[in-house]
Amino acid sequence: MDRLKIDQVALESGLTKRAIRYYEEIGILPPPQRSKGGIRYYTREHVELLKKIKCTKDALGISLEELQKFVSFSQTIDAQKAGCEHATERIKQKEKLTAIITDLDEVLDIIDQKFLKMQQVKNDLTNLKERAQAWVEKIDLGENRS
Repeated sequence: MDRLKIDQVALESGLTKRAIRYYEEIGILPPPQRSKGGIRYYTREHVELLKKIKCTKDALGISLEELQKFVSFSQTIDAQKAGCEHATERIKQKEKLTAIITDLDEVLDIIDQKFLKMQQVKNDLTNLKERAQAWVEKIDLGENRS
């Protein structure tokens, strides 16, 4: 198992050491093992989770509160993998998972809306680029006539 110090984790994840410590403090990142001297030792799983968190935050422009919700979804789903012995436990498990599905549907709808808006902006910028390129070509043709 890799034992990575925070400098290496920051470099690989693209986050600052301060952000990593803060994510740990607020519960987005599980706490790493520590040496007797208090040095944090992270694993590859920490790095991958941080990359996923950064990608999600960058792509969606979401708040830390929303990030915490995403992480809790994942943790809840992982916890539900354990088999339930009693019918009442299975009912509670189903209710939790159904609530998560509803929440995720809402998030996916928001992402779809953002994607459509981004696509429109991309189309507008592509149109502007094409218009500018057409003017450059007209200018080039005009210079060639001289």
